[in-house]
Amino acid sequence: MNVSPLKKIEPAPWGILSCIDLYNCDPEKIRDEKLIKKFVGELCDLIEMKRFGETVVVNFGEDERVAGFSMTQLIETSLISAHFANLTNTTYLDVFSCKYYDSQKAADFAKEYFGAEEVRLQVLHRR
Repeated sequence: MNVSPLKKIEPAPWGILSCIDLYNCDPEKIRDEKLIKKFVGELCDLIEMKRFGETVVVNFGEDERVAGFSMTQLIETSLISAHFANLTNTTYLDVFSCKYYDSQKAADFAKEYFGAEEVRLQVLHRR
């Protein structure tokens, strides 16, 4: 008689974190507060996230290596944040939500919107 081992049943993820790094972005787009806010609205619509409050976009950084805009947007299911590094024209975008969304769709949209030449997507499922 063959007895199969018990399978461990994994719980459903509590949330999804997508780390989206966009390289060689269009410098004009990542340095424009209005375009960044427009991006957030369109991204939230695309991945069906309900925004909570206004998008906060602040330009700061005395050190040239990190100078640029930073953005936060609360969503009903968590948070979207990003930093736009002027020196390298790189965008570091994080989308965390306990509601499912398509990480690849978010990454593809961000790449196109900011005119990035390359994108790196890392996805973490939190339990």
